Amino acid sequence: MKTNKTTVFSRLIGDKQFYKMVLAVAVPIMLQNGITNFVGLLDNIMIGQIGTEQMSGAAIVNQLIFVYNLCIFGGVSGAGIFTAQYFGQKDTEGVRNTFRFKLWMALALTTITIVLFLTAGEALIHMYLKGEANSTDAEATLMYGKHYLLIMLAGLPAFMLGQVYASTLRECGETVLPMKAGITSVIVNLIFNYLLIYGKLGFPELGVRGAAIATVISRYVEVFVIVFWTHRHTEKNTFAEGLYRTLKVPGFLIQKILLKGTPLLLNETLWAAGMAMLTQCYSVRGLNVVAGLNISNTINNVFNIVFIALGDSVAIIVGQLLGSGDMKKARDTDNKMIAFSVACCSAAALIMLIMAPLFPRFYNTNAEAKVLAKQFIMVTAIFMPQNAFLHACYFTLRSGGKTMITFLFDSVFIWCVSVVIAFTLSRFTVLPVIAIYTLVQIGDMIKCLVGFILVKKGIWLQNIVSQ
Repeated sequence: MKTNKTTVFSRLIGDKQFYKMVLAVAVPIMLQNGITNFVGLLDNIMIGQIGTEQMSGAAIVNQLIFVYNLCIFGGVSGAGIFTAQYFGQKDTEGVRNTFRFKLWMALALTTITIVLFLTAGEALIHMYLKGEANSTDAEATLMYGKHYLLIMLAGLPAFMLGQVYASTLRECGETVLPMKAGITSVIVNLIFNYLLIYGKLGFPELGVRGAAIATVISRYVEVFVIVFWTHRHTEKNTFAEGLYRTLKVPGFLIQKILLKGTPLLLNETLWAAGMAMLTQCYSVRGLNVVAGLNISNTINNVFNIVFIALGDSVAIIVGQLLGSGDMKKARDTDNKMIAFSVACCSAAALIMLIMAPLFPRFYNTNAEAKVLAKQFIMVTAIFMPQNAFLHACYFTLRSGGKTMITFLFDSVFIWCVSVVIAFTLSRFTVLPVIAIYTLVQIGDMIKCLVGFILVKKGIWLQNIVSQ
């Protein structure tokens, strides 16, 4: 019995050197995301001080832009699988070619998104206002949302280019610079939020439009820092030397990336659209639900940085090990990283539960929205360890190029199970929205079982860049 326990511990718990390696990759990502989300939290509180309609309008638009953000993430991540493995093989030209592919993909997605939002933005925002009995509140929310969206579109090109560079740097082991750029960006965002939302130090009082302008300014500051540093340090970032000598990508590589990356792009897009649809299902119960979810999601994002950073670390560390051909070490490292992620998120969940009644008090909104926010936060905290396990399983499968499986595992599941549960219960029952939200989270237990089986079988243990 003692031997079995020792074996389990040795499989799931690493030594001091292991945790130093993991934290060296994860902490910079965690800090960048943490500061970004913390300032997003302050940004959200600032808008929330103006009123419920302004906060809800901005929240709806951010939910829509979230779909675009994950489209970009999916578009660059398909090539990113190859970037990590090329870097593991020390193939600099391979890294350059994956960067060029990312650039073309991100440019195409951004163009499509801007055209879509300019032509159908109002209709998309209106989808979230179906359940509001007070038409005056709904009209005000729609107006604020339209103002916010039009300004935010100006920041999409900067976000696109920043993601192409930052993802490549991370996949090549450089996580500190994107963190520094992110910190600079959020400080700029916070300062201009204060100046432009409330009209301080001689600046105009622009309310929700000021928040959008501040975000756009910060996006351009961030991308400038990343691009400038990358090309000033070509001795460290060897892929940057001669990067724009050509924008052509070898045909064989395009074919390989599309084969692996298209399911990933579709997955991120459909998953984000599924999340937007879930919010729309919940919003049928009224504008207070949108406000409560917005408050909850803001604090959730701050705590979710733990499993998001550790999931990104799985993609980087395990991907490099697979690229170098060390399958045994890749499996051992992956097991320990999954266990570490779940343990860390269990601790974060306890803190989040304690904070649940306190956080909504910072908002200038009605009592019902505050109560709903507290309940949403508590439910999310309870299921955080489950989400950490799912996130780590997803990145494990993705690191080995199993993108078709991640497509089924992630986006197909959310549409066939999660959205079906939320749509059915929100339209055809009188269950409280919190009960519906909880049942959707419980449905993810099916994914946990599937993820456990797939990771344990080791179907992801493969080198996808070897000729």
